[in-house]
Amino acid sequence: MPKVIIPRKFRERYNKIAPSPKEFFRILEEPLRPSFRICTNKISREKAIQKLVDLGWSFESVPFYADGFILKSGIKPGHSIEHFMGYIYMQEVVSMIPPVLLEPKPYELILDMCAAPGSKTTQISQMMENKPLILANDVDWRRLKPLKHNLEKCGCLNVAISLMDGRFISKKQKFDKILLDAPCSSEGQIRKDWSVLSRWSEDYVRKFSSLQKALIASAFQLLKNNGVLVYSTCTFSPEENEEVVSYLLENFKGAKLEQISLPKFKTSKGLEEFEGKKYDPEIKKCVRVWPHINDTGGFFVAKLRKNEI
Repeated sequence: MPKVIIPRKFRERYNKIAPSPKEFFRILEEPLRPSFRICTNKISREKAIQKLVDLGWSFESVPFYADGFILKSGIKPGHSIEHFMGYIYMQEVVSMIPPVLLEPKPYELILDMCAAPGSKTTQISQMMENKPLILANDVDWRRLKPLKHNLEKCGCLNVAISLMDGRFISKKQKFDKILLDAPCSSEGQIRKDWSVLSRWSEDYVRKFSSLQKALIASAFQLLKNNGVLVYSTCTFSPEENEEVVSYLLENFKGAKLEQISLPKFKTSKGLEEFEGKKYDPEIKKCVRVWPHINDTGGFFVAKLRKNEI
């Protein structure tokens, strides 16, 4: 990986809010550890683990998710027959968090609002034991091909695909649970793709913030009463994280944040203010994952419930 050139304004803002900023900037220049998920729609966890051990793979468990693993050896799992057959799916550790918090059940109707390329959709599918129904939606027709490919590869039979702008999905159909893994500036992906920084600017961040507010409002209106919405991004920007969730809390009275627990995985509370802008006091229930704390990518997640008014 070439040396990461960090924009001055990026460095200034995260010197202010990142814990141990020196370590934060240091790890951005280190490649991300490969991780994967066993696809239990295709193979049992026990059988898959035995296959991989027999092949000489060395890996450790993701602490909060039994089907997730982090590779310790120098193997290229993406080139393996197990990956080709759909027995494993290459997925970042932090990407496994939203479905775990969503806690999907086989009898529920689930919406994955921005689903492509399907990492979280396929995880939700296996957590639901391949029982209906998930609606996997995306706004970009070009991204539906990899979504469909991954669903087929992972043996997901409980998923329907739709092509719609999440802001304008009909509110006639309500869902038990919704995952909104929102489009974002992808700052948390720097360890995997350093070109993220070449696109970065504060205007770029604000553009996403506006879209995310419209998407989270739409998602909340699509929930049944007592339904659960998980909002997530792979970015650090408060404008795309706490500000978006605070916007929902301020504008929709039935929206309530829930406490998040990820056993044996270190997280930080949501920021209560940024650059003089104060957020809803409940925002501290949101969770930030800084890359240098657990040696992962960066992430933000919030879990909300829709209460009857």
